Amino acid sequence: MFQNFAPKIFPDLTNYGIIKRRAIMYNFLYYKQEATPRTPWFFENSKLPIILSYLAPIDIWAISFGPWVWCRGKLDKVTKNHEAIHYHQQLELLFIGQWILYVLYWLKGLITYRNGEKAYRQSPFEREAYSNEYNLEYLKTRKAFAWRNYREINNNKT
Repeated sequence: MFQNFAPKIFPDLTNYGIIKRRAIMYNFLYYKQEATPRTPWFFENSKLPIILSYLAPIDIWAISFGPWVWCRGKLDKVTKNHEAIHYHQQLELLFIGQWILYVLYWLKGLITYRNGEKAYRQSPFEREAYSNEYNLEYLKTRKAFAWRNYREINNNKT
C-alpha cells in the first residue's frame, strides 16, 4: 500500500535504495540547511543544573536533554559545542535510546571505578564530547554514531 502512495508524495525518492533514504533522513535530522548542523535550544542562567547537581555525582554546569540545554550561567562556544554534540548523539538514538545507554554506561563505570565522576567521564558519550568540544567545526564533519569509536578505553591513558 505504501509503495503505491510513496511515488505521489516523494517522487524523487522512488529511485533511491534504502541507503540513500537513510542518508536523506540523516541529513534531515542533522542539518537545517546545507552544512549547517542543527543545534538545541539553549537556556542560560537556569536553576535546573543546580537542582540536578544535588542528585548527580558531579557538579552540573550545563545539561542537554532532548532539544534543550540548560546552563547555570552564560554559555561559551566550547560548552555550546559540547552540548550540541550530546544533542546529535541523542538524535541518532531517538533520544530515549541515548538516555538509556548513558545510564547503563554510567552504571558500568560506577561498578568498574567505584567513583561517580570517573564513571561519568569514561562514558563514550562524554569521551566524544570532551575530545571534540574545542573543535567548533566538528559537527560539520562528524559521522553518524561516532560515539561508538569511544567505547574502548585504553587503560594506559586513564
